[in-house]
Amino acid sequence: MPKISAKGLRMPESPIRKLVPFAEDAKKIGTEVIHLNIGQPDIKTPDVALEAIRNFEPNVVAYSHSAGFQSYREGLAKYYKNVGIDVNHTNILVTTGGSEAITMALNSIMDDGDEIIIPEPFYANYNGFSTSAGVTVKPITSSIESGFALPPISEFEKLITPNTKAILICNPGNPTGYLYSQDELNSLKEIVLKHDLFLIADEVYREFAYDGKKHISVLEMEGLDQNAIVIDSVSKRYSMCGARVGCMVSKNPELIATALKFAQARLSPPTFGQVAGEAALNTPESYFTEVIVEYVERRDVLIEGLNKIKGVLCPKPTGAFYCIAQLPVDDADKFAQWLLEDFNWNNKTVMVAPAAGFYSTPEIGNQQIRIAYVLNTSELKDAVSILDEALKVYPGRQA
Repeated sequence: MPKISAKGLRMPESPIRKLVPFAEDAKKIGTEVIHLNIGQPDIKTPDVALEAIRNFEPNVVAYSHSAGFQSYREGLAKYYKNVGIDVNHTNILVTTGGSEAITMALNSIMDDGDEIIIPEPFYANYNGFSTSAGVTVKPITSSIESGFALPPISEFEKLITPNTKAILICNPGNPTGYLYSQDELNSLKEIVLKHDLFLIADEVYREFAYDGKKHISVLEMEGLDQNAIVIDSVSKRYSMCGARVGCMVSKNPELIATALKFAQARLSPPTFGQVAGEAALNTPESYFTEVIVEYVERRDVLIEGLNKIKGVLCPKPTGAFYCIAQLPVDDADKFAQWLLEDFNWNNKTVMVAPAAGFYSTPEIGNQQIRIAYVLNTSELKDAVSILDEALKVYPGRQA
């Protein structure tokens, strides 16, 4: 019998989606499942994007340039300049979602066996992207007690070897909602310049910074033109997850030229997604103002409610729309499955993402869950009540 590859066997399962069969079974018996496991916002996609798809005029859905439509890249460059990032369309490569942008970046700067340092917990699919690229993840753990602040630079130094090629951050963070400060970014700048590394910043949640805080892009920082790579996407900014359009942005021309070869190998990014993405650039600023107000309200309802539950610890995020909560349970994986298989309250239950899958270090995060506050406040209040009641009767509850 033909054998599956070792790489395929190493490919990690998604902690976000692995419980889907249990959720489907719960729904089959009539239980309402409140989905807090995945960052699929219920925020309406901007009308300008939907109208652009409806009004698509060509009678052939053709390939675009492998780097993406030039008009779209020029529009993106204008968007970036408006937020303080001085780039032009030649610095931008349009991709099939931010996921492909990360994969192309890894394949362009790293060889099999090379290493990338990532503060954990991190977006779970970074593990999958790294595995597919033959790259080894070297995690550096941030703690829930510190609110997931960047670990000391001395800890990064300990992990750097001749095989280290890059540091990857998500800012604001998924799954923590942590927003890096200027001082933290300056520390990262210092270490990547010292060791001649790339700094990859996944900035897809740029717009979602709260409490008067400002997002700072690595492309705004002087001296990083050859080192900085930004990953971006329309998915969360415009609530267009299904469009599958993102981009890789860098001022390093050799990197862009190399990544373009990978882009040519897959021909082109999605045409309809680019049409919608280009139109979305005309979304009025009022859209984001309203969305941020909504997310702050959701965050406050959720975090306040969770921290009122006995034994629960949940730092208040300052960006994105996720949080990590530590629970008084033996194992968050078991608890998440138990919620779907064996528990309901008023015929409702909650689906969460066990946080261990957001860590690369074994045996860390086993009592933590990630929650995406992408539903309205009424459903979030219900979810908190359900978790409170569930923890009272869960067989594996810890003191």
